[in-house]
Amino acid sequence: MLFDIIPENFFHPLAAPGKLVYWECICRLFAVTNRQLSFGVERDVLVDELQFYFDSTMAAQMPEEELDPGDGMALADSADMAGGMNSRDKANFILRRLERYGWISVDTDHSYVQRVNFRDYAVQVMKTLLAISEEKRTEYQGYIYTIYSLARAGLENPGIGLLQIVENTDALITGLKSLNANIKRYIDELTKHSTVAEIMDALLNDYYTNVVDKAYHRLLTSDNVSKFRPEILERLESNSRSVRFLNKAAGEIAELREISEEEAREEVLSMLHEVIDAFRQMDEILSEINKKNTRYQRAAINRARFLLSSGEDVRGQLKDILIFLNERITEKKLDYNAVYELEEMDRLIKLFSWEYLDTDSLYAPVEGKKEFIPEVMESFEANEELREEKRRRMEEKLARILSPEKINAYVKEMLGDRQVMAASEFPVSEGDTFIRLIYIRLYGQRKNMDYTLELKNMTEKCGFRFRDFLIRRKEGR
Repeated sequence: MLFDIIPENFFHPLAAPGKLVYWECICRLFAVTNRQLSFGVERDVLVDELQFYFDSTMAAQMPEEELDPGDGMALADSADMAGGMNSRDKANFILRRLERYGWISVDTDHSYVQRVNFRDYAVQVMKTLLAISEEKRTEYQGYIYTIYSLARAGLENPGIGLLQIVENTDALITGLKSLNANIKRYIDELTKHSTVAEIMDALLNDYYTNVVDKAYHRLLTSDNVSKFRPEILERLESNSRSVRFLNKAAGEIAELREISEEEAREEVLSMLHEVIDAFRQMDEILSEINKKNTRYQRAAINRARFLLSSGEDVRGQLKDILIFLNERITEKKLDYNAVYELEEMDRLIKLFSWEYLDTDSLYAPVEGKKEFIPEVMESFEANEELREEKRRRMEEKLARILSPEKINAYVKEMLGDRQVMAASEFPVSEGDTFIRLIYIRLYGQRKNMDYTLELKNMTEKCGFRFRDFLIRRKEGR
């Protein structure tokens, strides 16, 4: 059971009022111990490190209620702790707390020197928390290439290799599911953005930087599963039919896990089929990721287009009404189901449900009794001038649609003989150039485009503020 290994109050430092101080101190201690050959460091060295932290102007303040929580762990009287602790006292206080909560252990060696070690479970927890804090992204190619190499390794150590294949396959599937959930989170948060600037910043900066550029784009190109999957499946299926492979792998697994060779053989077959099924069903996850990526981009563009639309027509008026109601609901912190509590709603049409339909439910217009006299329909020839005019308008409308092919041609035209060009060099004040830049940024992630993108810093030009990027021509294009 988890709490048979981890102490009951292990997570208290990360949930206490002084969690920021605890976290920064734990990170400093972990960084110092991690540089050693082992996780053991002299206690005085760690006290000096924490003392330096508390002496710095960047140190967070520990709340007084955390210094004296009334749990019998106080260092001195509450009055002394609240205002009389110097930096070294605080450093010793933090170390004693972390030892009590089970993060570290303090041992005394034969020279009577105290050494501090992180607990084994605390090391694993810290690595996970640091990966989350630093927003490390899954390197899919590392997992795929490891599986590919191990599958081709042959009969050197088949049992150990198979265990590594299962572990890396699990990590790969977990990474893909995390990417899928991450895109869903961006879709859910899209409704929080109320202006066009916020939506485009979330799409072009946050989403493209943290999802598309770091994970999704590589998944479709360098980390593409399809490059390695056929041979991986072929070799694993061949191993599942090989008596020699099964016997040798079963022997290694039986020795490692101290079970009979018959049980180990069944486990080897189970692991092989588990990995094979995972790679065969991987297309479902990849398809879901592609759908959600397309859905997010389309939703962001449609929401921005909706906010940009204005006018006196029905659509423009409905947009203004919905924006006004959203502002009032947000201001009054109402639930959307309580929208009719707003006074302004009394002057609007109220929609309601009707439980049943009868003859009195629907309005029947009064029809006069008139004699029907059919009219003569005259035939006429099509007006070629009118037809030509409609054709011309349709062609102009189609010409204004910015398809990937048109954006690709536009980029080629702007690059000319150059290999690289910054987006800020485009004449953004002319016509719809800035809109074209948006589509260049959107379509730049597609593998069939003749250019690639490289993000730069924020810039401002002709009243437009945006993140600049380099447009680089692909080799041989």
